Amino acid sequence: MNTSAGSTLVFDAVGMVYPDGTEALDDISFKVSPGEFVTVVGPSGCGKSTLLKLASGLLAHTSGDVSVDRARIGYVFQDATLLPWRNVQRNVELLAELNGIEPAERTRRAKEAIDLVDLTGFEGHHPKRLSGGMKMRVSLARSLTLDPSVFLFDEPFGALDEITRERLNDEVLELFSLKRFAGLFITHSIYEAIYMSTRVLVMSARPGRVIAEFDVPHGFPRDEHFRFSPEFAELSGQVSEALRLSYA
Repeated sequence: MNTSAGSTLVFDAVGMVYPDGTEALDDISFKVSPGEFVTVVGPSGCGKSTLLKLASGLLAHTSGDVSVDRARIGYVFQDATLLPWRNVQRNVELLAELNGIEPAERTRRAKEAIDLVDLTGFEGHHPKRLSGGMKMRVSLARSLTLDPSVFLFDEPFGALDEITRERLNDEVLELFSLKRFAGLFITHSIYEAIYMSTRVLVMSARPGRVIAEFDVPHGFPRDEHFRFSPEFAELSGQVSEALRLSYA
């Protein structure tokens, strides 16, 4: 089912039970509109990644409704999932190619996306010659070729060192400020969640439910010094306390 606006992601009383009987999600309701960047934190195994799989259509929910325009979804996985035999240019073109976009146009889109993620000059490099951060930039660029109205991020920076992670946080927020897509971001890091978001959702242990919600009252572009502000510390404490309660 698509939304009438074609760019808002809506979960309405969504439940998910896997074929083996595992209840992953129960009565999940929230929406992400264009210009919102919503981050989800919760215990391991609470169904955070399942949310993204339902949104993208990789899984079918068992109750409730998921409403989104799947023709314009970007998806960045935990792993960059690059094809080792393709160079950067060809990896970035992949989704446009699979969506039937003609060669000249997908080349143009790939060049624009590569410029946006600051990989100009690396078009001919293969994945084995790239750092972890550069691989994630290629993954971002690949989704950008589809000009997504909804962008899904499944803990994409969890395996990176702290400095690279913070740099990529800033780069994603620059893209968000430019494109104003509806963003849904999964992370285990409270600090990353608050820094990236307009809103933070806290989920319970399995079956996952949304048990707390926090607005982040700090605009974009977001100054990196926000991480060291009293407001950031206070909000971090509130989210941390909600996360502790989620294990109860």
